[in-house]
Amino acid sequence: MAKYHMSWKTRANGSAQQNHDDGAALLAAFANWKAPADQEWLQFLSSIDGQGGFAVIETDNPATIDPVVDVGEGVALEAAGAEFRASI
Repeated sequence: MAKYHMSWKTRANGSAQQNHDDGAALLAAFANWKAPADQEWLQFLSSIDGQGGFAVIETDNPATIDPVVDVGEGVALEAAGAEFRASI
């Protein structure tokens, strides 16, 4: 297994209400999220100001976390993400 580092930043570019609503939607999505079976999340950390965070993930399948994939695969992943968001 190999370890991967993933980081993210939140974007708060909308109105105060939009930023609030986006934060609430993010929390709702996170409450229902589970790590894929082929990944072990060794660390999953958030910055104290809520502006982002990072994770250390161990997996034999880097395609499940690699931010660069062929467009056909990317569209399928985006569709799965949209379906998940709509389900909560």
